[in-house]
Amino acid sequence: MSPLRLKARQSESLILNPDAALGYKDISMSPRRIAPLLLMMTLLAAGGALAQDKGSVNPKPLPPLANPNDPKIGAKELFARKLLPSAGPAHVIGSYVKGCIGGAQQMPLNGDNWQVMRLSRHRNYGHPDMIALIKRLAAKVHKDAGWPGILVGDIGQPRGGPALSGHASHQIGLDADIWLTPMPDRRLSREEREEMSAVMMVREDRLDIDPKVFTPSHVLVLRDAAQEPAVQRIFVNPAIKKALCREAKGDRSWLSKIRPWWGHDYHFHIRMRCPAGASECQGQPSQSDDEGCKPSDLAYWFSEGVLHPKPPPEPPKPKPPMTLAQMPAACKAVLRAGDAKP
Repeated sequence: MSPLRLKARQSESLILNPDAALGYKDISMSPRRIAPLLLMMTLLAAGGALAQDKGSVNPKPLPPLANPNDPKIGAKELFARKLLPSAGPAHVIGSYVKGCIGGAQQMPLNGDNWQVMRLSRHRNYGHPDMIALIKRLAAKVHKDAGWPGILVGDIGQPRGGPALSGHASHQIGLDADIWLTPMPDRRLSREEREEMSAVMMVREDRLDIDPKVFTPSHVLVLRDAAQEPAVQRIFVNPAIKKALCREAKGDRSWLSKIRPWWGHDYHFHIRMRCPAGASECQGQPSQSDDEGCKPSDLAYWFSEGVLHPKPPPEPPKPKPPMTLAQMPAACKAVLRAGDAKP
């Protein structure tokens, strides 16, 4: 596996508990302390649909499961086969990395200022608050940054839950990936949505952004996203965080929400707080209000061990997939519920 692909996989697939991405200012779980564990979890990850992975114009449906009631079967196999949300109001259950959502809403494939990418993944479902936020952000970006609009990556599956590939988070409809490539000023074809690549924003040496592609408009896009009150964190490549610290003007309070994290060279990851009244939603603690821009805050991310991680002498054995029994009990009811009307 190439170093670039390894680091990209470290973005989503290694967030295996809600506190793993708290950030370097929140608690004693600093990146320096959790790095060995994170690298180990990355190497454990088998497969993974990265933001750059191409889709299919004619995806084949998943075959029926021989024994869907087998208690050892991975929950991802069950959730991936649900093609529609459950009927009823939106209901968030569990955490970003171990949960599900009832009554999810589908993000429309096209809008005045957005287009959804990689349609074959069928991951354009989320909490209604997330869908509304993305639409709102698309309009703001058009106005403030001058982009025609945004390209929307993965949000979540129709009933949330673990995916077959690519993410450990994105399970409760409160995570969304937005490409750092501006939407073209035209309607993309189905083929383009499946095969078009996002633009790499980071220099080859990984120490800073590529100024030929990361422009002042990107700062405005990320600012607009971070200034949404319901947004708790935004994950970006450390080089992008470094650039934002350098380029942000005026009110810089929004920088506290921008968190450096492995990968995220081509897109940024929005994470919303638990909605008001969602008693079964297990969110993350609030982070520090500090900008996170001091040299000491960023030094770790550009250290040799992070930029060029060494694999362990012996690859660890793959971890068994999470089963339905290991998830919140209410997720079983979400799986068994009737379909919402298409």
